Amino acid sequence: MDDGTKLLMSQRHKPEVDAVEQAEWTQKRLVWVPHEEMGFVAASIIEEKGDKVILKVIDTGKQLSLNSDDVQRMNPPKFDKVEDMAELTCLNEASVLHNLTQRYYSNQIYTYSSLFCVVINPYKRLPIYSEQVLQLYRNRKRHELPPHVYAVADAAFHSMLYDRENQSILCTGESGAGKTENTKRVIQYLVFIGCKTTSSSQTSSHDMQNKLEQQLLKANPILEAFGNAKTIKNDNSSRFGKFIQINFDSTGFISSTNIITYILEKNRVSHQHEKERSFHIFYQLAKGATEELKKEIMFQDLKTYKFLTNGDMTVPSINDAQDFNDLMSSMELMEISKEEIESMFRTISAILLLGNMAFVQDKFSDQALLPSTDIEQKICHLLRVNQTDFNRSILKPRVKVGREFTTRTQTKEQAEFSVDALAKALYERVFKFVVMRINKALDKDRRSSPSFIGILDIAGFEIFESNSFEQLCINYTNEKLQQLFNHTMFILEQEEYQKEGIEWTFIDFGLDLQPTIDLLEKPIGIFGLLDEECWFPKATDKSFAEKCIKEHAKNPKFMKPDFRSNYDITIVHYAGKVNYTCAQWLSKNMDPLNDNVVELLFNSSDSFVAELWKDRDNIVGLTATSTGDSPFGASRAKKGMFRTVGQLYKEQLSNLMTTLRSTQSNFVRCIIPNYEKKPGKIVPQLVLEQLRCNGVLEGIRICRQGYPNRVMFHDFRIRYEILTPNALPQNFMDAKKACEVMLEKLDLDKNLFRVGNSKVFFKSGVLANLEEERDKLLYKYMVHFQAHVRGRIARIRHSKRIHLKSAVFIVQRNIRNYFELRYWSWWRMFIRIKPLLQVTRREEEMHAKEEELKRARDKVDKVEAEVKDMESKINQLQTEKANFMAKIQKDGDMIADLDERLNDLSNKKTELEDVIAEMEQQLQEEDQKVRQTKEELSKVQAILKDTENSKSQLEADMQKLQLEKVSVDSKLANLEQDLASENEVASKLLKEKKSMEDKLADTLAKLQTEEEKVKQLSKAKSKNDASITEYVDRVSQLEKKTKPIWRRTKVN
Repeated sequence: MDDGTKLLMSQRHKPEVDAVEQAEWTQKRLVWVPHEEMGFVAASIIEEKGDKVILKVIDTGKQLSLNSDDVQRMNPPKFDKVEDMAELTCLNEASVLHNLTQRYYSNQIYTYSSLFCVVINPYKRLPIYSEQVLQLYRNRKRHELPPHVYAVADAAFHSMLYDRENQSILCTGESGAGKTENTKRVIQYLVFIGCKTTSSSQTSSHDMQNKLEQQLLKANPILEAFGNAKTIKNDNSSRFGKFIQINFDSTGFISSTNIITYILEKNRVSHQHEKERSFHIFYQLAKGATEELKKEIMFQDLKTYKFLTNGDMTVPSINDAQDFNDLMSSMELMEISKEEIESMFRTISAILLLGNMAFVQDKFSDQALLPSTDIEQKICHLLRVNQTDFNRSILKPRVKVGREFTTRTQTKEQAEFSVDALAKALYERVFKFVVMRINKALDKDRRSSPSFIGILDIAGFEIFESNSFEQLCINYTNEKLQQLFNHTMFILEQEEYQKEGIEWTFIDFGLDLQPTIDLLEKPIGIFGLLDEECWFPKATDKSFAEKCIKEHAKNPKFMKPDFRSNYDITIVHYAGKVNYTCAQWLSKNMDPLNDNVVELLFNSSDSFVAELWKDRDNIVGLTATSTGDSPFGASRAKKGMFRTVGQLYKEQLSNLMTTLRSTQSNFVRCIIPNYEKKPGKIVPQLVLEQLRCNGVLEGIRICRQGYPNRVMFHDFRIRYEILTPNALPQNFMDAKKACEVMLEKLDLDKNLFRVGNSKVFFKSGVLANLEEERDKLLYKYMVHFQAHVRGRIARIRHSKRIHLKSAVFIVQRNIRNYFELRYWSWWRMFIRIKPLLQVTRREEEMHAKEEELKRARDKVDKVEAEVKDMESKINQLQTEKANFMAKIQKDGDMIADLDERLNDLSNKKTELEDVIAEMEQQLQEEDQKVRQTKEELSKVQAILKDTENSKSQLEADMQKLQLEKVSVDSKLANLEQDLASENEVASKLLKEKKSMEDKLADTLAKLQTEEEKVKQLSKAKSKNDASITEYVDRVSQLEKKTKPIWRRTKVN
């Protein structure tokens, strides 16, 4: 047993707790109480008074009075260092923290939390990843061995094989929590279990598998060299994200691997914070490269490079020279040629030299100048470009204005920005090239890969003193991953219970991160506003921050920093508040480059450098950011649609989340114990905060309350029918009914399982017990089966021995008979006469041979005659062939003419097709115009219809007025008769009659006038339908004027 196995198994078997000790512990009434530094400390209850509890702290003897809600129960001693925290009787923050702390101090860094695994970074090497430990966890059940990341990988592997469901293993946590190391261990185990082959007959396949195994393991040193760096929290921090998809064939062997990378923190190339380093490759070259190689690539002392802010920084935990040797051997195994490696190193040296280009400002203008060209000469030599063109591209680049090109002066700041952007872009493209070559090496076997296991290693949640655009992207990713964990563990789990018809009360754990995600990714979110600002030529980082504050001031997940601070915006993430500085966010989102330099590098004489810039049409030119144009404007009119870094990253992340949702996720929650990177030290408050943010307690709680294990009816019957023999009838039975009968026969507690619509659900641990019972029964059956087989084999062997013995006896008997026969006189005579018998036989053979020879001669004569006949036929055929060849030559000329005519016809056909296409387009345009004309015509017809209706209404009104006029005339005539008859009787009414006549005369005059107006209106209406509204208004006015008169007339 090696040291790793001893360490793992040392805490496996704990002595039973004595009953006396258990009773003493119970009498102490121990509980956990909050403590500022220790998180929680043990205390004993002295007295309980309602909601108040009086306690005595065990370590200090200090008495406390606390609310009962602030006191957390303590588990009995038998639960100390428990391997699965779901087994804890009292599940609370204090108990979980105590258990993790105890195991951590015992070097037991892995602990199960029901369905997922928690690991605390030990900050030291532990011997628990050896070959013996790998073999120990192979094909073993989870409960049989101590917790380990190998067990998680093994469970994912077998779920992929047996359930035929793709798997993903997500190592999540803060920066420095150990995600990258655990990712490497997962890959190590999958390579171990997926590349083993025992078939000696398949030598080539065996060699190929061994090479693939080595390449998979050696891919990591290359990726770490170019993509990892030392940060404040982590000496080997991944500054990029990667999703490693390992594809398996139907037999469980690795067939290929593909690595997808996400946003590289390329800003680290030109600047690093205090106590941090740039990417490892720069320091590996300095410490591990030979002097000959350094001279070849013009590599200088690290202290001379301005891009390496903190100079030649050494890290005690990193051996740069050894890592460089590993890098070289790994690249050789990946079949990266020496020429490519040399070009790669030349480019890296040029990147560092770009930072040493010192520009000055011209005294009489804004033009930037380069006083010394020594460094420029070295850069151009390394990149294999013309120095004069390079100088001109940096200092006086050509810019297209309208249809012509003109040179544009660059200020000192613009030239420095251009060089800085070029260095970062070069490094990013070298990194992408490395990933492409690794994928090419790992994806040689194109066999069908029905299943895969994806391993995600992404930069952990980051809260630094200065947080920029890169931190926002990293924290956004972690927010999405945490939401995936919450959704998988809490939402989907409970939704499945309800969908399956299981009695369940929905529990809201309050861990929904969607508001923060919406704040970031909605159209008016942070990324959306940043993209929007990139459209405006005069937008600045400050205007972007102000717009964010204006749009999201009322959002609870968004805060405006204190005006005295140097921060621009504050976002409330699941792991805490993060203050962001928006400096250079617009340029980082647009990622602009000098078009002239890019074109120059694309035409480099070094094929490696030229290949790096094959996507030059997809970049944003500096002219788009420094002139009046937007990156989508005139400066990019000839190129494809520009997409910002934020848009590309969101799309990548969306694809990643889609892939993860299509798999069964296995979570490994990585915890950072302290920020000092000290082994054996735990900061309780730090660990507690991570446990709360990661939803560890809630995950354990729902697994204990719910039914985390489930099996389809059909699978349950097939797998566990062996435990219930004779329980099911031989004829057909419904799957659900069969499962219910089996469960009843198994005599399980009804609280331990639920039967859904399509699955059987079990409490945690129940299915493991069934598996153990099944294994015991299978072991018993296999023992009996093996006994029968061994007996059968023994009987067969015994029968063979009997036959062999009989054969030996027969041989011996025949040999003895021969020895007796050879001295018999008649036998001797037979031996002497036998040769003489062959003489007669030879004469007969000679006669037969002569007959055969005669037949052969006749056959030869016949063949000779046939040959002559064939020769004559051949001559005839050759003549015919010559004739045919002449004819073919003639036909060939004709075919050539036909081909030429066919080409002409094809060209004409193409021209006609173009004409037809153009005519069809014109026809479509004409159709569109016709449709528009018809629509306008229908509108006009509707207007005319409305006009006719108005006209009819107006004519009806006119007729009504005429009838009223006639009525008034008749009334006036009657009045005149009445007045004439009454003149004699009522002399006093004469004056009134006179006045009435005057009024009537006025009314008649007005009526006549209105009639004339109506006639004029009718004529005008026929000429212009557009004046209908005016006629209606006049008629209305007419009615208003005549109504009082009619009323007075009626009254009179």
